[in-house]
Amino acid sequence: MGGVRTALYNYLFARKHGGQFLLRIEDTDQTRYVPGAEAYIKESLEWCGLVPDESPWVGGPDGPYRQSDRKHLYKDYAEELIAKDKAYYAFDTPEELDAMRARLQAAGVAAPAYNAVTREHMKNSLTLSADEVKERLARGDQYVVRLKVPRHAEVRFEDIIRGWVVVHSANIDDKVLFKSDGMPTYHLANIVDDHLMRITHVIRGEEWLPSAPLHVLIYEAFGWERPEFAHLPLILKPDGNGKLSKRDGDRLGFPVFSLDWVDPTSGEKSSGYREKGYYPEAFINMLALLGWNPGTDQEIMSLEELTRLFDLSRVHKGGAKFDPEKTKWFNQQYLRQRPDAELGARLQARLGAKGIDTTVERATRAAQLLKERATFVDDMLEGTYLFTSGFPLEAGSAGEEELKKRWKPELAPALQAYIVALETVDPFGPKELESAFNTVLAGNGLKVGQLMPIYRLFVAGRMQGPGMFDVSALLGREEVIGRLRAGLQHCSGWV
Repeated sequence: MGGVRTALYNYLFARKHGGQFLLRIEDTDQTRYVPGAEAYIKESLEWCGLVPDESPWVGGPDGPYRQSDRKHLYKDYAEELIAKDKAYYAFDTPEELDAMRARLQAAGVAAPAYNAVTREHMKNSLTLSADEVKERLARGDQYVVRLKVPRHAEVRFEDIIRGWVVVHSANIDDKVLFKSDGMPTYHLANIVDDHLMRITHVIRGEEWLPSAPLHVLIYEAFGWERPEFAHLPLILKPDGNGKLSKRDGDRLGFPVFSLDWVDPTSGEKSSGYREKGYYPEAFINMLALLGWNPGTDQEIMSLEELTRLFDLSRVHKGGAKFDPEKTKWFNQQYLRQRPDAELGARLQARLGAKGIDTTVERATRAAQLLKERATFVDDMLEGTYLFTSGFPLEAGSAGEEELKKRWKPELAPALQAYIVALETVDPFGPKELESAFNTVLAGNGLKVGQLMPIYRLFVAGRMQGPGMFDVSALLGREEVIGRLRAGLQHCSGWV
């Protein structure tokens, strides 16, 4: 969800300002490569309606832009920094790096780092002679390229959301820019690509804020104009205590992925919003408001409206608590907006899968009644009593237990009178049925609350649902009368 929200904010910003929304696969760390992840990302964005633009940068319609396809390019840029004395070769072995950290820890350094102080005692092109460096390179010794962080400098930049950020260079280590496996690190590839793609704004998660000063230094090392930064707030757990994670979703029973995802290593499956029956519009609407608001009380907004209203100045600094119940509410609102014919067709398909045959016309009429209480299309399957025949209560069911609590033999004459009235009601519509029911109530000295629950249990088999006059009109005269008579017969022996 966090990744999709970041993509969404980038999409809205780009669309609003006439920019491009491009998909870039940052796969320089091959140890973290996950089979199927790229296809999953593309499918997720497509489902959400965040379709990337095609451009020369992404390699045409088959895109996207992959950093692993361009590793030769990044090596040239790493060499450029070395030539400018802004980076250097480091030939230290893993054992030598471990020994350095051990020495520093023994000296009381809490967080040992390869930095402006320690690099003077390591094997790198700053401490070795030029001839030895050439010799090592010529014989193929393994090396990495590290950024030469200034020893006494103040790194300052203004974040659109966070305001001014100031970090002393003593707190920044000489990060690796180019690895011994011939691949750039994220830090180098990210800056080079942002420069070549003419990126004007970097909108990313709060977890990248500690890396921003380093990125500022890399831009300065190249002599490039840097983009503006905007670091988004975290999405928090429902109780607000910490960052939302997959484990929270598993524990509390809600998705944290846009689509179902199966981990190719463990085989563990994580459920997605699409497969749970959420509309993509509802998912996107909910995500947009996790950390941003339009400055009004408006909550339901299409992607076009979000694009028009989106402004980074209204993104919050603090984390946004995720509310799974509010997410369901969003889906409910979008379900109610769907055309009845569409809901009817989907309901008909769901019923067919359960072995219940009906026409799309009847399913559409039922959907009109059921959608006001539904959050998902599958919730409307609670209305299967609208498509079956006969008395809906089974012996020992929760509905029958409720009927036993409410049944009084003195109600039978009123129900008999209502049956007689139903035989002549014409047309058999909701208004006419309500009028007949009220007449029976008045004639028997009863209130709605005395007779309606019995009417509902006899005909619908449940205490909740659409209005009974609408339900009865859909079921038809013969079916309603048959269920009422069956109900009276069912209760005839009860005292």
